This record gives sequence, C-alpha cells and structure tokens, in this order.
Amino acid sequence: MSELIDMQNISLKAAEMVEEGRVHKDLYSDPAIFEEELDKVFNNTWVFVGHASEVPEAGSFKTSYIGRQPVILSRDRKMNLHVLQNRCRHRGATVCEARKGKTKAFTCPYHGWGYGLDGSLRALPKPEEYDGVFDKNELPLESLRVETYQGMVFATFRDDIEPLEDFLGGAKKWIDLFMKQGGGYPVKVLGEHRFNFPGNWKIQLENTTDAYHFPIIHKSFLTSLDDATADIFDFLDGDGFVEDLGNGHSVMVMIPQLVDLEEDLDQPIPARFEKLAQELRNEGKTEDEVKKLVRAAHGTGFNLNLFPNVSCSMAFFRVLRPVSVGETEIQHVALGGEGAPAPFNRKRMRLHEHFQGPMGFGTPDDGEAWERVQKGSMAGNDGWILVNRGMNNLHQSKDGNVAGSVCSETGMRGAYRQYKKMMAAGEEK
Repeated sequence: MSELIDMQNISLKAAEMVEEGRVHKDLYSDPAIFEEELDKVFNNTWVFVGHASEVPEAGSFKTSYIGRQPVILSRDRKMNLHVLQNRCRHRGATVCEARKGKTKAFTCPYHGWGYGLDGSLRALPKPEEYDGVFDKNELPLESLRVETYQGMVFATFRDDIEPLEDFLGGAKKWIDLFMKQGGGYPVKVLGEHRFNFPGNWKIQLENTTDAYHFPIIHKSFLTSLDDATADIFDFLDGDGFVEDLGNGHSVMVMIPQLVDLEEDLDQPIPARFEKLAQELRNEGKTEDEVKKLVRAAHGTGFNLNLFPNVSCSMAFFRVLRPVSVGETEIQHVALGGEGAPAPFNRKRMRLHEHFQGPMGFGTPDDGEAWERVQKGSMAGNDGWILVNRGMNNLHQSKDGNVAGSVCSETGMRGAYRQYKKMMAAGEEK
C-alpha cells in the first residue's frame, strides 16, 4: 500500500505535468498547483473583466475578479474606463459588494473612506488625524492596466507585458467576426447568470474547444430542434476545424457557413425564421435589414477560446473564475444589439435560454460532465489525461496556423502550451 501511495504522490512541477498530447491529473486536484496558477497565470496576463456595454454611462460600474482578486470595472465622469482593486487602502475591506449599478463614489463601509470613480481617495472621516502622516494622493484604490478590443475589456496587474492587441494576435479576426451578430448594431450585454460547479477551472478551459462531446452529451438538446437545425448541428463529419491561434487562444469552427454573418445575405430567408422576419418588417425594417438581422439573430458557427478565462461561444460569452482547486464559477452572458429591434433581442434571449440558460438543455449536461471529470481525476494509478486526438492529422490554416479537424484536441494542446510556458516562467533550467 505504501508503494501505491508513493506512486501517486508525484512531485513534478506543474509545467512538467504538461506534455504534448497529455496532461497529468494532479493539475486538477493539487491545491499547491492551484495557488501557483493564480500567481503565474492570472496575475501575469490579460484577463477578461467585462464588456463596455455593462458600464454604459458615467458612474456605471460592475464588480469582477482576476483570479481570486476582486476588482471593480468603472466608468468615470470623462467616460474613461478603470479597473480598480476592490480593497480599501486603510484596513483592506471591499468598497463595493454590488454586482453592478451606478454611483458617484465608492465608500468603504468600515471606516468611511471615500473614493472617486477613478479610484482617487476623495474623503475620510477626521482627516486632521492624518496631518503629516500621508497625503491623500498617495493612497488611491490601486489601478490595473486596462485595454479594450471590440468592447471587450481586459485588465492586467503588469505594466511591462505586450499590448492587448498583440496578445490577442490571430484571435482578433475571430472577435471581429463574432461581433457581427449584432446585426448591424453594436453588441451589448442583455443579461447574465452564474453558477458554480465542483471542478477545476482547466476542465472548463478544455470544454469550449471540444466538439467531440457534443452529439453524446447534448442529445437532449438535439432532440429539441427542428430537423433542419438538427442537421446543421450534425457537424463532426463536416468541414469544420480547430485552429491554434497562439498565446493559448483557439477557434473551433463547427458550422463554416455561419462564420461570417454578413455573407450570403442574398439568399432567401429559411421558412423556420419567417415569423421573426415578419416581426422585423412590422418594425419598419427594409428587406436587406431583415435578412441581416435574421441571420445574425441565431449566432455564429464557431467557439473562440481566449486564454485564460473567456470564450466567445457561438452566441454568448462564457467566463470562468477559479474559486478553489475543486470549484469554478461560470458566468454565461447573453448578448444582443444596442438599439436593435425588440424582436431581434427577444429572439436572442430565447435562444440563450434554450441552450445556456439556467433551465436550458446545455448547461446541466455540461455541468455534470465537468463534475465527473473532477471526480474521475481522483481515481486510478494512471495519472495521465489524454489531449492527443488529431495530433497526426494536422494541416496549415489559411492564416498559417496549425489546425486539425473539428473534433481534434488542437485547441486544448494550444491552451496547455501557453499554460506550460507561464507556469515554467522564472523556474531554473
């Protein structure tokens, strides 16, 4: 028995637990590795914190996280965006607990220190007691570096890393395509819901670049579709692909004909979408506008994974937050069009509810699978989990990247390559 325990207590560093085509199961369950990930990954790269539409006006804010660190995304009176550490500079209490809202200032509930929307320390009770101790300008809420792309807001603790656009690299093309689902209107957040599952964050990182599971896990969803739509989702033997976009990002194209939502708009509107089309005509939209909106209403044909914490998944954002080594929070964000016709945004919400909503078909099935992976990772003497599907069946994409078939694990390997690089940073050779 002691020999078995010794075999399971593998002392490899996390970076050494990632090989091309397999990863060690301890990456899902070792608390020490998890703490190292928070520092080496989440504290050292660009992390998605929200969408600009969630803070539309001066004074708007939303709370978020980078790893386990609470932050506030705010818009000041000059309409500039800020990401602030949610921690009073006096005794460390959070200064904001609401998920979102509008305010003139952030006030610590413990001792009343007040901060502006840009994080500056504006007021504190009995200021005379601090005469000669410090200047208010010395103790603002700590600010993070913030950059945006197509309304997506990212922040980082580091001032010395590459600009966001360089980090996104080949993913920018796919973000541009994803944002076309506003149907000619700016994409905006319509709502969101959250849930926690008992599993490691990397299980979720793998999921949205995994088409292989779709016809097995999501049988109930597929049976809920009309025949024409079900045929579209029968994509494992189609012309789709998974492309490694670099820096841990990847795209999984399941329905190639829905990659660019502004192509083929001269085609007739399918009969199953005629009800929505007529509602849009009743709103006074031209036939060209109707075709564009109807096509955009049903989302794109791909999942875009942005390392380490957000996916642009067909028609919504999926955001992960590591809570502990065995617990992850998932945020599903429904998207529509800013100023778009009500029937369009209503259809977007109904589609979101159908698959990703709290009572939808997709979320419960996915959640159970993720939980089972976490449970299973605790079993057995074979410590390796396979991510090698399609390794010997690769090709070069049109953009010069490594790509595999739609059911390959090319995206997972790309994510783990970036993970390995970050976890090895600073280690002695």
